[in-house]
Amino acid sequence: MQALEDILREAETAIHSAADLKALDLLRVHYLGKKGLLTEYLKTLGQLPPEERPAAGQKINSAKQAVQTAIDNRSIDLQQAQIENQLASETIDVTLPGRNTGMGSIHPVSKTFADLRQIFGDMGFIFMEGPEIEEDFYNFTALNVPPLHPARAMQDTFYFANGLVLRSQMSPVQIHAMKKLQPPLRMVAMGRVYRRDFDLTHTPMFHQIECLMVDENVTFADLKGLLHQFLHKFFNKKTAIRFRPSYFPFTEPSAEVDIGCINCEGKGCRICKNTGWLEVLGCGMVHPNVLNGVGIDSERYRGFAFGAGIDRLTMLKYGITDLRSLFENDLRFLKQF
Repeated sequence: MQALEDILREAETAIHSAADLKALDLLRVHYLGKKGLLTEYLKTLGQLPPEERPAAGQKINSAKQAVQTAIDNRSIDLQQAQIENQLASETIDVTLPGRNTGMGSIHPVSKTFADLRQIFGDMGFIFMEGPEIEEDFYNFTALNVPPLHPARAMQDTFYFANGLVLRSQMSPVQIHAMKKLQPPLRMVAMGRVYRRDFDLTHTPMFHQIECLMVDENVTFADLKGLLHQFLHKFFNKKTAIRFRPSYFPFTEPSAEVDIGCINCEGKGCRICKNTGWLEVLGCGMVHPNVLNGVGIDSERYRGFAFGAGIDRLTMLKYGITDLRSLFENDLRFLKQF
């Protein structure tokens, strides 16, 4: 029993001197573990006379309890000290200057939307919106698109089971506008359109702008004058502009519009394929069938319309050579704007 008291004093001294929780746990194993000193003492009870065993067992258990109590108390003290040290080391100096998180930037396509809205707003045009899921009538039939026209093919248009489509152009908004409003009418529509096309220069979803003007004395000369004013304002330079005859079901006559290459100023480069010209939009006079189909007298009123890809305008204005850069969300690219 004298040796037991010596072990108890030794344990209490060691526990009180434990520097951290890890050292304290090692002491617990040393004294109270399966092969600990006090556990081994319990195994010696069988060597004592039967009449001495109860008293000896009680003393050994009391010693174990005393060691466990000392360990628990020291553990509380060490945990509290650990918390206080952590709080002291993690104290925030509120007088220090804040970290610079950097400034965000507007996406180049969003900048183009804002520029277009400013330009056409100054010209007196109103802005209208329409559904992205359209009826076949508004997307094709009302625009004088024949039943067997290639644009109706499944490989070009996203069709739903009920006959609805994802609009493949912004022109349906013009039909909604003419059915709702009477001439004179000046409107612009901008938004997302969808086509089954995906490669280095095309995406299944892109953005378009469509412009429409209907009045009594509208001519192709008005269209040309508007486009000259628009393109010069948008690109901030007096770039050369040319019109090439073309065909669209909803306009007659129709034309494709090119501008002098912004990169080489018409001298010829890789971007313009050494032609000196870049195609930017399609335009024309609104077909009489379209006007009559929405209840506008084509004998009295005439109109013009044009449409352009906003993503393409963005790429040309900012010198972006890869369409994928517009939707990959690479911060290194976006921070340039």
